[in-house]
Amino acid sequence: MEPLDLGFIGLGNIGGALSANLLADGHRVTVYDVDSTRSAALLQSGASVAKSPAEVGGAAEFTFLSLPSPAVMESVARQWLEEAADGGKILVDLTTNAPATVRAVGERLALQGAQLVEAPVTGGAPGARQRQLVFITGGDSDTVERVQPLLDSLGRATFYMGPLGAGSIGKLVNSLLAFTTMLVTLEGLALGAKSGIDLRTLVDMVRCAGGATPYIDRRVEEIGTRGRPPEFALGLAAKDAGLMLDAGREVGVPMAVASAVHQMLAYAMGQGLAGRDISDLAEVMERAASVTLELRPPESA
Repeated sequence: MEPLDLGFIGLGNIGGALSANLLADGHRVTVYDVDSTRSAALLQSGASVAKSPAEVGGAAEFTFLSLPSPAVMESVARQWLEEAADGGKILVDLTTNAPATVRAVGERLALQGAQLVEAPVTGGAPGARQRQLVFITGGDSDTVERVQPLLDSLGRATFYMGPLGAGSIGKLVNSLLAFTTMLVTLEGLALGAKSGIDLRTLVDMVRCAGGATPYIDRRVEEIGTRGRPPEFALGLAAKDAGLMLDAGREVGVPMAVASAVHQMLAYAMGQGLAGRDISDLAEVMERAASVTLELRPPESA
């Protein structure tokens, strides 16, 4: 791919890693973050550091956003437009967003000669660093096609879901399934532990008996780890669960399971755990059930 003039706004765990990969690929990247230390780290890798989202919009043909909430994304997009209107510039939103917000921002951009592609991601910070993200896109198909080579360079798969808003729905469905299977597994383990059952025996039985979830199959061995550096914070998970409920209300789909997930994450917020990694849902369940979740090493270890 020929080097392009790119922008990146929002340099957290995912945005910082993706910006570094774009620089490594030889692109000219202008970056901005409200935390100037994040921009400074990329300056050493060759990035240009902007003083505002508008300055990024003026410098870049394609600008990526990786932001914490729909409200922040909407505000940043408005600032970006100050210098990016006209000329067919493209804003690529990686934020886990509300479909209604995506559609509204897309309409605003189109009125001023710019275009929006939504491309929320799965795979977290490790996936961003290792180019293993999955992008879930929505928007005008021709515009998405223009962005596709960049997404292909940054991840392992891209799925086009339809017009603006559809990408966000796809991401929220994936998150609903991921959060639910993790929480229901921890709930089952808490029930077993509080009933006096050895969790290693319980895990081995479930894996054999057919009730295993992805969490049981892959991540349960880490259940005793606490306080790891957050790669996906519980506060962001709670925000995403709220977006699931809003999306269900918008189209008239009952979201009973999503509501239960949201309540458990709200409990985590009330426990002061918003900044903790999602792996610490194990501790959230321990607190809620007044139980300790301990998994002895497997017999073969």
